[in-house]
Amino acid sequence: MAVSRAAIVGWGDVAIIHHEAIVCIEGVDLVGVVDTDAERREAATAALGVPAFASVAELVDAVAPDVVHITTPHHQHITPTLEALERGVHVIQEKPLAASIEDGQRLVDVMARREAQGLTSPKVGICFQNRYNVASQELRRLLDSGELGAVHGAYASVVWTRTADYYKAKPWRGSREESGGGLLINQAIHTLDLVQWFMGDVVDVAGHVATHRFGDVSEVEDTAEMLLTHASGLKTAFYATLTAPQHRPVELELDCDNAYVSLRNGLSVTWKDGRGTDRYEERQAPSGGRSYWGVSHELLVRDFYAKVDDPEPFWISPAEAMKSLQILKATYQVSGF
Repeated sequence: MAVSRAAIVGWGDVAIIHHEAIVCIEGVDLVGVVDTDAERREAATAALGVPAFASVAELVDAVAPDVVHITTPHHQHITPTLEALERGVHVIQEKPLAASIEDGQRLVDVMARREAQGLTSPKVGICFQNRYNVASQELRRLLDSGELGAVHGAYASVVWTRTADYYKAKPWRGSREESGGGLLINQAIHTLDLVQWFMGDVVDVAGHVATHRFGDVSEVEDTAEMLLTHASGLKTAFYATLTAPQHRPVELELDCDNAYVSLRNGLSVTWKDGRGTDRYEERQAPSGGRSYWGVSHELLVRDFYAKVDDPEPFWISPAEAMKSLQILKATYQVSGF
């Protein structure tokens, strides 16, 4: 692996996970951090022992990273990503692709133009790490193998909890302009991504979003219900909320000819021929981050570094990440939200 110098742009909550991944990969060294806030720069330098800078330009000029990890708030994703690309630096960017379709399209268009010109470097990967979970990988394998038979439809739910203090602590989370939305873009987007990865592109969205609990501290939704129609004609029923008293496990279920498949803290495949249920347990990984972020950030980051010299784009590209953004934004539109 030729790439060895990494930097983090945005020293916040999820940056902890990226730092943990970086230090776990042999041959990759953290060389700098970027944050627009002086206090966070000081905190990053104290915690990590590397220099901190106020901009991507300063970072690149001073320490020449090979890869930057973009872990900023949603509305600050695209600009530093484009700045890094212009300077020849690879990018691992947190989800969502962007706070708006228009902003995300800027990056998609840049990558498309580069591909049309035959330019394969630098690369951009978007963090939908739950695709690397054991359950996700096994379900994808079973779908590709044809063992499950035809799929008839799917159901998914994200039933979690938040408090008013969650929004007060970081007001951008409750801002439509800065976050781009609420529950769907910040929490449920990972499950939306898995739904479209398993079931195919979404061509129609019916549904509704609402703010049932946190309207006094937030202008974004805390509850959503959707019926997604895929290109195949199959449908997925989707429900999500942040109003529950405690977190429930994310659920994703597929009804197939040969089995009923349930992704819930692992994967259960109950065969309809009576042979019983196959169970695939999820990995458990200790982390300084939050448990609901999943256990697969390190696997995604490791895979990105391993493939950075490959001729093709990283498989979770900006264009791929645009799909989940389009689904949730379509839900906002049909809801008049």
